[in-house]
Amino acid sequence: MKIAVFLPNWIGDAVMATPALRAIRDGYPDAEIIAILRPYVLDAVDGTNLFDRVIRWNPKGPYDDERATGVVRKLRAARCELGVLFPNSIRSAVIAWRGRIKRRVGFARDGRGFLLTDRLQPKSRTTPNPVIDEYCRLADAVGCGTDSRQTEAAVAPLHQLELEEFWSAFHPAIRERGIVTLNPGGAFGAAKHWPAESFAALARRISSDLDKTVLVVCGPAEKKEAEQIVELADRPDILSLADQPLTLGLTKAAIRDSDALVTTDSGPRHFAKPFGVPTVTLFGPTHKAWSETYDERSIHVQLDLDCGPCQQRVCPLVHHRCMKDLGPERVFQAVRKLLANTQETRRAA
Repeated sequence: MKIAVFLPNWIGDAVMATPALRAIRDGYPDAEIIAILRPYVLDAVDGTNLFDRVIRWNPKGPYDDERATGVVRKLRAARCELGVLFPNSIRSAVIAWRGRIKRRVGFARDGRGFLLTDRLQPKSRTTPNPVIDEYCRLADAVGCGTDSRQTEAAVAPLHQLELEEFWSAFHPAIRERGIVTLNPGGAFGAAKHWPAESFAALARRISSDLDKTVLVVCGPAEKKEAEQIVELADRPDILSLADQPLTLGLTKAAIRDSDALVTTDSGPRHFAKPFGVPTVTLFGPTHKAWSETYDERSIHVQLDLDCGPCQQRVCPLVHHRCMKDLGPERVFQAVRKLLANTQETRRAA
């Protein structure tokens, strides 16, 4: 049997889909599972062994075989009996239909129901509900029910080696103090961003009061912000990866190596739970229920404002209070509490 799984198009969503993907993998142990995904999503789930091979789908990419016609051709050659569509887009349903996948399972949203053979009724977009639960509904629909919400991620040896080489440039003591990693920015939009000045103030408190080294991770889009945070913090034990070759794999390695992660509600946040890293997540315009991961080692920090959470990429009222008014002191106390809880758990064990 051959199964095509269309993965979500966002990094964080791809990680939140892993409990459902694991259920499908375990439910069909003898099947060949083919992942249809965006090239950058592969970096998020690489090494998890949740599928046997991939078909890269890059609608606007430079390679013909990664565009729609090429993906359809590969799917037709594969002769898949079952397709599970994690994205809600009509485009993914068209690809599955044109690829002649016999059974096509997905949520009947945005007028695409006629392209599916098995139509799940989606929950309302006006009521926040965990995406991870919706993904598990897809697994249940193909006979692979699961109660697990444990997400998965892996670090390739190459990326761990890159991290080791980064730390080798510093005195060993700077790493031995323990590391709190900061993840600024986010692909969703400017409204998720916490000011660089706030990150820098937080980093200084973590360094001076908690005696931890602070490492700022970033992608290409956050490089300047990471550099600014380090410059504003102005301490030798507050560093960034901005000068390194920036890959998602290196970010995963850095998060796995951390005592704690402080992050905006963005994709890299979701690497913490698979690696058992305690997390403080800063929520601004997004409702925390959408990306709930059921992680007992996490603290969510969000201001209670009349205007939010608005789910907008850019603040419609311009003031951006949901993030600007979130003070570094409140976040620092959450970090302190998280690390204290972690130490108590270790002592109890």
